[in-house]
Amino acid sequence: MRFFQPAKKHFSDLTEKEIVALAISSEEDDERIYRSYAEMLRDDFPASAAVFDGMAGEETQHRDMLIELFRARWGEVIPLIRRAHVTGFYNRRPVWLAEAMPLDEIRDQAKIMERDAQRFYALAARRCEDASTRKLMGDLAAAEAGHVRAAVSLEHEHLDPETRQAEDDSERRQFILTWVQPGLAGLMDGSVSTLAPIFAAAFATGDTWQTFLVGLAASVGAGISMGFTEAASDDGQLSGRGSPLKRGIASGVMTAIGGLGHALPYLIPHFWTATIIAFCVVFCELWAIAWIQKKYMETPFLRAALQVVVGGALVLAAGIIIGGA
Repeated sequence: MRFFQPAKKHFSDLTEKEIVALAISSEEDDERIYRSYAEMLRDDFPASAAVFDGMAGEETQHRDMLIELFRARWGEVIPLIRRAHVTGFYNRRPVWLAEAMPLDEIRDQAKIMERDAQRFYALAARRCEDASTRKLMGDLAAAEAGHVRAAVSLEHEHLDPETRQAEDDSERRQFILTWVQPGLAGLMDGSVSTLAPIFAAAFATGDTWQTFLVGLAASVGAGISMGFTEAASDDGQLSGRGSPLKRGIASGVMTAIGGLGHALPYLIPHFWTATIIAFCVVFCELWAIAWIQKKYMETPFLRAALQVVVGGALVLAAGIIIGGA
């Protein structure tokens, strides 16, 4: 019958000893998470790193209080019980995912962690019958409830408005350098450079399927080329432009999308229907590029639109002229 033992236990089935052991492991995990956040942010956002260092110190104090209680009641051997061993218990987002999280989202995640811990200690206090254990669980529930306020206090201590604004600006700049700039370059290259071969093939052959194959090959080939070029051109260490892998993905994917946008209409068998839709897609792509330049690169919209539309129109005209020759 041992083969049918459940892999997890319900929280209601845990003994007081197991509840305290679970609390100890949870505090240890949260401490490591906060210290990992601090380490990730230390170089670029030192003030926010100091906030998470302070929160990690709070978790260390809670763990020490729980271990002292456990020793007094049950001795030195603490059973290994983690959140994953309890059915329906809250889980933490893996720390490695935080590398892709915006700074504000990391701060919000910390607040969620504190609220989860507060609910756990409040429920644990109701489940414990021993007076000292019940009191400690209640005290920790109150402490976790106050941690959000403590986090705010730490933010005020380490993050004055000017420092917070500087960190937010730095994060936005890093996002633009790592994702927006390579992606925009790829979108421009894919949208503009593939106009000539796609429309040249269209007007030379009048065959929508052959035109689609030319567009597919041009788009995928350009995406691969741009992705590898972006990734290999700069490792990001000196320029501060971030991970070459991320930049390569952004550039390569957006290049392919830019070309496929006006190649996909040629899956429609009727030549002029496909061509008119492709013209409309090209118009939308060029205006989207101008909008992105305005929003993220602070280029005046009319100037960006003029540059992109005129350049795209010249390439499009070249493709039509060559294809119709």
